Amino acid sequence: MTTFDSDFTMTIGGKAVAGAASFPVLNPATEQAFAQAPDCSPEQLDQAVAAARAAFPAWAVTPYADRQKLVASIAGVLAANLDGLHRLLTREQGKTHVNAQGDVMGGAHWCQQAATLELPVTVVEDTPERYGETRHVPIGVVGAIAPWNFPVILAFFKVAPALLAGNTVVLKPSPFTPLTTLKIGEILRGVLPDGVLNVVTGGDMLGPWMTSHPGIDKISFTGSTQTGRKVMASAAASLKRVTLELGGNDAAIVLPDVDVADVAEKLFWAAFGNTGQICIATKRMYVHKDIYEPLKAALVDYAKTVKIGDGAEQGTQLGPIQNRPQYERVLDLIADAKAKGYDFILGGDVADAPGYFVPISIIDNPPEGSRIVQEEQFGPVLPLLKFDNIEDAISRANASEYGLGASVWSADTAKALEIGSRLQTGTVWINETQHLSPLAAFGGHKQSGLGSEGALEGLLEYTNAQTTFVKRG
Repeated sequence: MTTFDSDFTMTIGGKAVAGAASFPVLNPATEQAFAQAPDCSPEQLDQAVAAARAAFPAWAVTPYADRQKLVASIAGVLAANLDGLHRLLTREQGKTHVNAQGDVMGGAHWCQQAATLELPVTVVEDTPERYGETRHVPIGVVGAIAPWNFPVILAFFKVAPALLAGNTVVLKPSPFTPLTTLKIGEILRGVLPDGVLNVVTGGDMLGPWMTSHPGIDKISFTGSTQTGRKVMASAAASLKRVTLELGGNDAAIVLPDVDVADVAEKLFWAAFGNTGQICIATKRMYVHKDIYEPLKAALVDYAKTVKIGDGAEQGTQLGPIQNRPQYERVLDLIADAKAKGYDFILGGDVADAPGYFVPISIIDNPPEGSRIVQEEQFGPVLPLLKFDNIEDAISRANASEYGLGASVWSADTAKALEIGSRLQTGTVWINETQHLSPLAAFGGHKQSGLGSEGALEGLLEYTNAQTTFVKRG
């Protein structure tokens, strides 16, 4: 069994680099530090950017087919090291071993499938006087900033298309979950040319250093809308290109013709998978009044069967909140709901014990203007909301600054599709949720983001259009 327990180093120019200092990494199930991660200094970030810039000219002219093969080869490296990577990921992130395996192999899948994409060349003029075509060229050095909820797959949402397009990358994982990404950087040394993929880790200042760094040409960021605004403001100073995948407050609309027994479990996991720490998790559930009571009862009954605990323990289905700031935010939303007198039909009482554990909590029909409805909780707390008619449900679902995803649940697919077409979100699911594909565009409307990830749209985010004209005759 491969283990990755110690000796965590950054990857700069294909070499192992220790941090100028270090910081502790905690297991969120115990609140105990179990490793030290390197803390990148400004000078070391300069070195990483310089390595990426030095590697860029040769990588940019590497034949596209060769870049495809190298990006696809990352999948095999991740799969070969799955055992050690997923166990390490569970320790630092808190998710179960099964979900950690899904995170790692999701990154592998993304590399494999993204590598099948082709950059188009468009003939814009072909006349006796002139020939013109538009192609897509790499931008330069990409700063990729990945979050803590899915550290691996969300990193490769960025790394795979950036490399494929001919850019070089400086990748920064969250300081809450740096270790698995550091090990991936280590095992990819020698797989990719030196300097093509650099991995740096550090505290809260490293992200701002990257977004303002003059040697970085594009920032791709996944995280909260609040932080996304700061990223965009910082990048504006040098007109960096940006892709922002930000927060969501996804609504599910459940119509009265569903089979309650069939959908209850699916709706539960739509809201509570990964302990609710998914940007496209169902955060608000609008249920028609005719089935509100039976669906409420079915959700509560199923929730009582779900085991919460250390993700490394057999049988655990939901782990802890990943970090203390997010844990305290979820507790604050629970406290607000209690202070306002909202009815918790399940949960709401947090034990005073080690670990950032929050019980599955369901709130019965709180007001539409309440914080638990209007804010993104990013934890295992779900407001169930009753509606009488579909126009009301659509209006309430759309009354949000967010527009990442939404789902519609109905036995009538045509009706569900019509409702879905009216929802102001980047992705709409019918009778499922959270399905993403490397071959489908994914991005947010409104304040849920800027740009796309996945598919040709996502690949083109890492290019500049270049048109060439040739005069004939």
